[in-house]
Amino acid sequence: MGTKSSPSDSINLKLILVSGQTAEFQFRSTTTALDVAKYIFENWPAEWANEPKADRYEVLRLIYQGRFLHGNVTLGALRLQQGKTTVMHLVHRENLPESTNNDQKRKHKHDNNQDRTANATSPTPDSIATTSTCCSACSIL
Repeated sequence: MGTKSSPSDSINLKLILVSGQTAEFQFRSTTTALDVAKYIFENWPAEWANEPKADRYEVLRLIYQGRFLHGNVTLGALRLQQGKTTVMHLVHRENLPESTNNDQKRKHKHDNNQDRTANATSPTPDSIATTSTCCSACSIL
């Protein structure tokens, strides 16, 4: 599963600890985040000897692009390029935050002020100087 070699058909992960210590590993694209954590736990790098080691692999978590990876996600599902190095953080954390729906749109700031903007009249020449907009659907007076 994890190795120190660099075949072009595998994914190279550079893992960074909170302390800034790093180590690189090779994994197949079918490897899950939980498999990575287990491999790291069982093969704790010698250069991390001064770092606190988790008491079990289930609390080792990967962070990629600012998001915690849930255990069943594969490296291939992340569309990581084979033969290239990808950087991830490795942290000790008992529980993960609940996953979010990436398709869910965040509400725009003015959505809470619809009544005010819906009742707004056309700006007068006197109010144009003090009116600004954040989008074509609202005016902020």
